[in-house]
Amino acid sequence: MKQRLIQQVGRSARLRVLNELKRTQAMCVADLAARLGMSYMGVKGVCLDLQKRGLLDTWRSPQPVGRPQMLYRLTERAHDLFPTTSNAMTIAVLIAAQKLFGVAAAEKLLLVAFQEKSADYASRLKGETLAERATWLARLRDHDGHMSACVAEEGRPLTIIEHHSPILDLLGAFPLIARLETEMFHRLLGVPVQREETSSGGMFRATFVLAE
Repeated sequence: MKQRLIQQVGRSARLRVLNELKRTQAMCVADLAARLGMSYMGVKGVCLDLQKRGLLDTWRSPQPVGRPQMLYRLTERAHDLFPTTSNAMTIAVLIAAQKLFGVAAAEKLLLVAFQEKSADYASRLKGETLAERATWLARLRDHDGHMSACVAEEGRPLTIIEHHSPILDLLGAFPLIARLETEMFHRLLGVPVQREETSSGGMFRATFVLAE
């Protein structure tokens, strides 16, 4: 399935549009063209092509003045284009562990896995200040396929925003993972962390709010 989708997407312009929409949740053609340095008609053609392939859909966002703005966003099918590190076998093994050894067995296995991942991140994390360490952690997570970025806005808490989860199927099967991710961020950054998640169709976003 995934290989067929990648073959359909093919050209780099399509991949650039898909990546930008994944990171921004939804955008109009004009904004996409400006961010990608492409012509309006070029981006419009790419979006129409991806829509025909079932990878994009549209919705109209109300504006204070004038007509609603048409935005493009990813469909659930487009999720298969982005990297995943878990699979049905992993979930099956964890469920089997629960049946054989009790409910806590899967939780213990996941806890060990996250402790090892946390130790790996800690060995590579750099920076003296919270902002520096958060930026570096976002880079490590981005490298692992989470499409992660550290966002610093004046007057607002520092946040790490992730637009993809390579373990989304595992997260759905074991919601405990959301807490384990939050605790991992807390251990690595040394500050309280609040995790907020939104997921609909082809859109996913996890926001980690860091309290200094």
